Amino acid sequence: MHAKGCSLLLSDVHLSTEAPEITRRFFKFLHSQTSHCQALFILGDLFELWIGDDAPGTLGLEVAVELRQLAGNGISLFFMHGNRDFLIGPDYAAQAGMQLLEDPCIVYFNQQPVLLSHGDAWCTDDVEYQAFRSHRLKPEVRQAFLAQSEAERVAFAKNARDASRQHTQNSAAGIMDVNQAVIQEVFAGSGVDTIIHGHTHRPADHTYHDVRQRLVLGDWYSQASWLEIDTDGIHRHGGVI
Repeated sequence: MHAKGCSLLLSDVHLSTEAPEITRRFFKFLHSQTSHCQALFILGDLFELWIGDDAPGTLGLEVAVELRQLAGNGISLFFMHGNRDFLIGPDYAAQAGMQLLEDPCIVYFNQQPVLLSHGDAWCTDDVEYQAFRSHRLKPEVRQAFLAQSEAERVAFAKNARDASRQHTQNSAAGIMDVNQAVIQEVFAGSGVDTIIHGHTHRPADHTYHDVRQRLVLGDWYSQASWLEIDTDGIHRHGGVI
């Protein structure tokens, strides 16, 4: 896949009815920062919770309208699943004007290959999370969850979120980050010199042997955070908007 012109990349917005300030910040970003770009890549966790395309809620519908407007203005929208919104399916993607991406995938920016991922698959030191991740990715698990009532799904998703937060608080900081040996394997196996991902909420630019780089996207809890790729290279942006 080749991206033309200017592209913006972000992740971990974590939109929620419980945090209207994040929604305001995200919508302001869409209105004020995207007019010059040709593509927007959302690398997972756009929403704090997603219980199925059949139950987007008022917030999901509002977001779809905003994103669809961007698509109508000629901006290509791409979405990659995160660990919080992995149930977003083709119905909602079509409603929002987004194209779903596999995780990971290689996109060519200015003829240079870049590997994009949400990043949670590389946090292999967190054995408990990886076991849960493998479980939720099973088709039969998804089907069983989506067969429940909306109320049951909401209750389960909130309990899972609370358990995840507790697990993060009780775990050593190191196991919540990507495993460096895994990253080296990803570089070697993909043949790229640049990786961009989110999930860890630890925005930083990491270099390897002065050639390869791993760029980590930030979350949106307190401020906006995104990368811009144009003919001059990759630029990090963020702050209060």
